[in-house]
Amino acid sequence: MKRWIGAFLGLVMLFSCLHGCGGQNDATGLGNGWEPVSSMELQYAHEFSLDYFADGYKLITLGDGSRFLVVPEGMEVPSGIHRDIVALRQPIENIYLAATSVMCLFDGLDRLDAITLSGTRAEGWYIDRAREAMERGDILYAGKYSEPDYERILGSSCSLAIESTMIGHASDVKDKLEELGIPVLVDQSSRETHPLGRTEWVKLYAALLNEEEQAESLFQKQADYLNSVRQEANTGKTVAFFYISSSGYVVTRKSGDYVSKMIELAGGKYVFDNLGDPESSSSTATIEMETFYAAAKDADYIIYNSAIAGEVESLAQLLALNPLLKDFKAVKNGNVWCTSQNMFQETLQLGQMIREFHLIFSDSPGEFDYLFPLT
Repeated sequence: MKRWIGAFLGLVMLFSCLHGCGGQNDATGLGNGWEPVSSMELQYAHEFSLDYFADGYKLITLGDGSRFLVVPEGMEVPSGIHRDIVALRQPIENIYLAATSVMCLFDGLDRLDAITLSGTRAEGWYIDRAREAMERGDILYAGKYSEPDYERILGSSCSLAIESTMIGHASDVKDKLEELGIPVLVDQSSRETHPLGRTEWVKLYAALLNEEEQAESLFQKQADYLNSVRQEANTGKTVAFFYISSSGYVVTRKSGDYVSKMIELAGGKYVFDNLGDPESSSSTATIEMETFYAAAKDADYIIYNSAIAGEVESLAQLLALNPLLKDFKAVKNGNVWCTSQNMFQETLQLGQMIREFHLIFSDSPGEFDYLFPLT
């Protein structure tokens, strides 16, 4: 009899935990009975979701399972919410931004005023207004993601630290920031499978600042660029995207990376079908020149990635890096391009970049902000 009663009580406790222990299995609620009145519509992003509740509360859920409740100014944190939910009280200001790709999203929203601290020095920014804000002292350098200046961060009344997934290599830093009472949001846009999924993260940061309408307009502009390309014929042109390291190796984007996907979306065909470890978080693959030569010698276009190695200003400079490049079909036909150094900091403009790729592959005239020919 006692054994039966014990088993019964165990089942009761299990049922109570599943249905009343703060909503751990509740994907949309807060665990206190509150339910969302609507959810943000997303076209391409899969690594975050956002639910709206009554009175202006917003619940952000990230792909890693972390959750943040945006609390409207003047309102209280609701009682009974699950303990894993981190409250972010508006106004969200004095942000420490260590995720480089996010700066352009705040810049596009015209809300650099929300950022006080940067994990990148002024000379490292290719976003004009961000660099100028640091040169004026409106945004201060507070150490890179792995070595933050905790004293400066605390002294700036920082209400949020935005980190990239690189913080996974410095988890002690994340732990320390949270120990100091500073919420840490890990930007996971780099895990999006579609290029415009990265761009759509502007909607998440807009929600922190009540700028959703502006974000929708910014994102739709990029979606329109992509849609315009989709209406045009596939060019079928083969494309190699690379740079040459100081040790002479070729560093290119692995197959399925967002840059190779932008090339495909633009109507081109990336020369590597199965390059790089699909399980690796790295977006690049390092190969010997001979391997690159075999795959890219007959490519219709080659595009030099200046973001890491620095811009080359002429075809002669590029050919000086390795004489084998002289044999490439694209070099002989004058189809050699280079990225501008701001390309990889402009997450908000990926639709436009796809459009620029398409203009190149279709040999069409147009204005280019992120690519230029090498002659």
